[in-house]
Amino acid sequence: MHFSRKKSLNFRTRSLFLLTFALCSFDLSSQQSKPLTRIEFVFDASFSMFGQWQSGMKMDIAKKMLTEFLDSLKNVKNLEIAFRPYGHQVPLRPERSCTDTKLEVPFGPDIKTNITAIKNKLRMIVPKGTTPIAYTLEQCGGDFPVASNPGIRNIIILITDGLEECDGDPCAVSLALQKKGIILKPFVIGIGLDQSFLNAFGCIGKFYDASNEASFKNILNIVISQALNNTSVQVNLNDQVNRPTETDVNMTFYDEGTGIIRYNYMHTINHKGVPDTLTIDPIGTYKMVVHTIPPVEKTGIELVPGKHNIIAVDAPQGYLNLKVTGANPATIIRKNADMQTLHIQQFNTTEKYIVGKYDLEILTLPRIRLSKVDIAQSKTTTIEIPQSGSVTIAKPGEGPGSLYVEENNKMVWVCNLNPNAFQETITLQPGRYRVEYRPKNAKESIYTIEKKFKIESGTSTPVKLY
Repeated sequence: MHFSRKKSLNFRTRSLFLLTFALCSFDLSSQQSKPLTRIEFVFDASFSMFGQWQSGMKMDIAKKMLTEFLDSLKNVKNLEIAFRPYGHQVPLRPERSCTDTKLEVPFGPDIKTNITAIKNKLRMIVPKGTTPIAYTLEQCGGDFPVASNPGIRNIIILITDGLEECDGDPCAVSLALQKKGIILKPFVIGIGLDQSFLNAFGCIGKFYDASNEASFKNILNIVISQALNNTSVQVNLNDQVNRPTETDVNMTFYDEGTGIIRYNYMHTINHKGVPDTLTIDPIGTYKMVVHTIPPVEKTGIELVPGKHNIIAVDAPQGYLNLKVTGANPATIIRKNADMQTLHIQQFNTTEKYIVGKYDLEILTLPRIRLSKVDIAQSKTTTIEIPQSGSVTIAKPGEGPGSLYVEENNKMVWVCNLNPNAFQETITLQPGRYRVEYRPKNAKESIYTIEKKFKIESGTSTPVKLY
């Protein structure tokens, strides 16, 4: 009795140790898998930054606030930063330079070292030249190291007080960098801009208007929060009574601006009985495609950073069960009165479809067409067809021929015979048929040979045309 109790305690101790070890290992793995974020600060140092803005010169205020903000990043994990100003090397006169930009502080693994280097550069910068935003963004594409991990997030934060002045197209450059997967959608912070300028920046990236000094500081915090933090998302696939009960289907999240695939998740109801929580980057606008049959789309999805977002879509589904004994034909599934093929389903399978009415074209001989087949919420609609039979046709020689089924005292074409074959076997649905044949060398129609025959389920019928 004493031995047994001790053995039980040892087992429990070992179990507790293993459970603790597993939990610790999971947490460690989660920490290690957190993606690296690279942020490049693109800073306007053009001549217009000498302008006044509330309490002082734009350049002085921007330098001070960015310096203070950088200090708040010292202890942020998995973050690398770089600094590229423009308009700070070549004066406007005698001739402006539209290539005046330089990567002053490249990315490095030590965040504190880079913060110090950027602050030192900021102190030395004096506004001089023009505003080559497009060219600068183009150069940024080469500033980010080649990603060794597909989860690395490359982000540009552009701080500017003016528009492109070198006939470039910043919007096209930004879009090209995003489509190539070099960067995510940039952030643009406008300093004391004229209201007429605001619409010009929306196509470059997510635009924030710092209309005053206080808002500039707040915007920096908002932007960095979005840049560093992924956001939780719950996708509710609602049934017909608006309950999030639908599941087990893949969902694709596209960047709506570039069309790039950002995420694929198989929808899951978790152990709490609710749709599982996903982790999604809040940067950009998404289009979500739920790969039901037919697919369901939701566009214009914008996530609120730092909050639990719920995306709801109507995706009520039911089941279609196709049953047959023997041969297993394919079936073309279309929405009722729509000729576009949604799916091809084999018999003796069950598939889920969005609730509604469908037209079925069953690829038997002859074809079976069923219209307005109703798929109801969470119910199974069963379609069962008779087992097929077969006919083996023997011909005296080569020659054209065809098969017909008799329906309502009419002959309906089923298929043509192989004109070069002396014998062929054809699988047919039960029914009454006729075969019409003429030998190849017979040049008069009166030599047409006709045979009638009947097909029954599971049987083979021989037909001789001589």
